[in-house]
Amino acid sequence: MSYDSSCASDKQAVAAFDQLRQTLGEQDVTFLLLDSKAKQDANATREAAQKDGVNFPIMMDTSQVVTETLGIKSSGSLLVLGPDKSQVYYRGPANADVATIVQNVVAGKAESTQELPVKGCAIDFAAKKQHAAVLPDYAKDIAPIINNNCAMCHHEGGIGPFPMNSYKMMKGWSPMIREVLMTKRMPPMQVDPNISHFSNARYISDHDVQTLVHWIDAGSPRGLSKEDPLTKVAASSRTDWQLGKPDAVITANTHEIPAEGVMDYINDQVSLTFEEDKWVRAVQFIPGQPQVLHHLLTYVTGPKEAFAGGEATNSNVATRFLEGYAPGKTEAMVFPKDTGVFIPKGHKLTMQFHYTTNGKAASDTTILGLYFYDKPPKYEYLNRSVSGPVKLPANTRDIKTAGELKFQEDVVVYGMRAHMHFRGQDMKFSAKLPDGTQKELLSVPNYSYAWQPTYQLIEPVTLPKGTVIRVSGTFDNSKFNLANPDPNKDISFGLQSWDEMFIGYWSYTSAKPTNPSM
Repeated sequence: MSYDSSCASDKQAVAAFDQLRQTLGEQDVTFLLLDSKAKQDANATREAAQKDGVNFPIMMDTSQVVTETLGIKSSGSLLVLGPDKSQVYYRGPANADVATIVQNVVAGKAESTQELPVKGCAIDFAAKKQHAAVLPDYAKDIAPIINNNCAMCHHEGGIGPFPMNSYKMMKGWSPMIREVLMTKRMPPMQVDPNISHFSNARYISDHDVQTLVHWIDAGSPRGLSKEDPLTKVAASSRTDWQLGKPDAVITANTHEIPAEGVMDYINDQVSLTFEEDKWVRAVQFIPGQPQVLHHLLTYVTGPKEAFAGGEATNSNVATRFLEGYAPGKTEAMVFPKDTGVFIPKGHKLTMQFHYTTNGKAASDTTILGLYFYDKPPKYEYLNRSVSGPVKLPANTRDIKTAGELKFQEDVVVYGMRAHMHFRGQDMKFSAKLPDGTQKELLSVPNYSYAWQPTYQLIEPVTLPKGTVIRVSGTFDNSKFNLANPDPNKDISFGLQSWDEMFIGYWSYTSAKPTNPSM
């Protein structure tokens, strides 16, 4: 139901909505509110809802494109959608008759859409009106948005499935572009913008989303310009060293990937020939075959240390993690100021490879470039994993799990990474300080196995000794999860993609300098 906390009539509408929830009881139905005001403050909406005793999840449609697509014109409008969310079976006020309609949808007996008028507060679609009066121009308005948000992946040879390098390509892919914008599948790595701020989250503004969607809805017009700006965008090659020539280039072992089948994780030991201790300030991976290399994790390990990789067990471990590669990771990792990864003389690299076959045999030789400090930095950059139990009954939704641990020293947190497989739905990172204060640090509300970056905090967070850090999340092992390999199978912890994991990674340093004189 569309909801406006400032609309007087919505209080009565929410009460009717709640009565409907009580009437339907434990049936497999989800109740959601949709706040459709542009530029609304999510925290203000939550506070107003709590004050009014509203206890429904509230979706924030700040760009209004979902509201527009559903044809909602006023608050208090209730919609009944089927499980695939593609068909609306009812549109109107919350009343007693809706229960019967919902029951028919659940039973698969629903008929055509029923519509009734709603007496709510009208929703102002200012951006839609503006773009209807003056259509967005391809060359002036659309191409710059694509260049700034999409072209770094969507170019010839890029990780994107098709290049966005001309008006012709944009026109042809417009329906798909609209869909992934509306469902927030793209741009990738979208996190809750109301919880912390990250330098690599690839936020896209509501203005840009509205401009793209309204241009597409208008038929993706070419405009009057004879120039096509996207044909002139020069994408950087994935084989370029972004920070210049590295101080050391490490070549991993070559791996042969068959066209089909399942490959176990590969754990390689790579010897280093450094004659002295090294402190790494930056690292860049260049995968030989990014189409099949699903992820690579690299750790600094001792001469006789047998370390099978950070995802080999479902336990909490602290590691000297160098860096990793995952789908969508195209940039070099530059560690925060005055921090670096320590490689003691005589140590080696343990590299954990996970390949996914794609129907074409390939040979992968991945290389990584290391950039060193001239003098040791003040702090050693470390990685801590926090895991939760994984036990997912077949055909079950909303399966909760969590894990936590306590820091035994003052630390500074710089980044966090969520890791689950195909059944993962969401993950949150939080910290409970010794005085009882709760800090929400990261929320990934729509987790995707295809995108697993370490989100880098713009402002690092200092946590005092005794802080309990926690990761919590949800799995969906049902048929409603379209990515689910087999909803009829009970799932537990395992290494392969059709198994599951629940690991939250924390990148941090001790608050006390490792090299205080530096």
